Amino acid sequence: MNDYASPLRLFQPRQFDYGAGSAAQVGVWAATEGFGRILVLTQKVMVPLIDRLALPGQVVVFDGVQPEPDSANLAQALEAARAAAPDLVIGFGGGSVMDLAKLVTVLRGGQELADVIGPNRVAGRQNALALVPTTAGTGSEAGIRALVTDAATMNKVAVESRHLMPDMVALDPDLTMSVPPAVTAATGIDAMAHCVEAFTNRKAHPLIDNYARLGFGLVARYLPRAVRDGADAEARAALLLAAYYGGICLGPVNTAAGHALAYPLGTRLKLAHGLANAVIFPHVLAFNQPVAGAKTAEIAAALGLRHDSEAALREDAARWCAQFGVEMRLSRLGATEDQLAGWAAEAHAIRRLMDNNPRDMTVDEVLTIYRAAF
Repeated sequence: MNDYASPLRLFQPRQFDYGAGSAAQVGVWAATEGFGRILVLTQKVMVPLIDRLALPGQVVVFDGVQPEPDSANLAQALEAARAAAPDLVIGFGGGSVMDLAKLVTVLRGGQELADVIGPNRVAGRQNALALVPTTAGTGSEAGIRALVTDAATMNKVAVESRHLMPDMVALDPDLTMSVPPAVTAATGIDAMAHCVEAFTNRKAHPLIDNYARLGFGLVARYLPRAVRDGADAEARAALLLAAYYGGICLGPVNTAAGHALAYPLGTRLKLAHGLANAVIFPHVLAFNQPVAGAKTAEIAAALGLRHDSEAALREDAARWCAQFGVEMRLSRLGATEDQLAGWAAEAHAIRRLMDNNPRDMTVDEVLTIYRAAF
């Protein structure tokens, strides 16, 4: 773990608007900046809400972003962007939409996806970028990474660059009021996982720890309220902020084994990212307790979990997730036992995340976790 003297670099959007009705500030900002050709990337379900952005000029909408998009879907979005020739791209949706919007802005110039995978390989971007999340989970609007599934290998690949940081972000809780309870729960647990995995990370930093504490504390307090009552404006606003804090954690620190184990569940089982993280969360939290005892105790206190043993912590963390109606068993989510060993090898090979985990994890230990979650 790092101390206060450890170097740290943070990137932030140039403009950040937060609160009820703040989506309309995107249009105000776009007009002030003089943007006249705007491409909105979104999903069909969100199209009726685009008017809330109050956009000026010529607006083209690409509503074909898929859940957990792959490189073929990225190619479709890029085709739309090249036809529209926008000076502003807006990602209006959840993490999948925002990640695709980020990638579109940097790939219009001629680089291919294969050219930019990894850190600091992006040459630049072709247009301004605004991100407006409509779920409270990924925190993509606060980060310098974008993920997409390689359609050929079915593995998630990550692009990391300062050019992926948006120029403008609007967090408007009014846009999240209609998110169903199951999605609210899964995305909220995803936001918490970002904060928890950064907090207990080998690269943990005191500055980022403070964002992480704020994030998982907000999820602990407000996720139960938002799941019970989707119209709870305070809870919706708090969860958007928690997701943003989690996104800040991802930049300089990132996630660890929890997300590595969740990725094959998303690409192979087609589980939503938040649901995949929820299934894995209790197991990795408990696995890491022996080497991250003090921080795990803070997390457990915030969530009201026992932490006198790994077994008690795992049981209570699973119960905490399940209270929201989240299915925590892989066997009921479409998995078969013969798939687990392959997923274990795949997850263990995601070294950019596994190497961040505070406790080393073997392939057999990954497989043990999958079997326990089965």
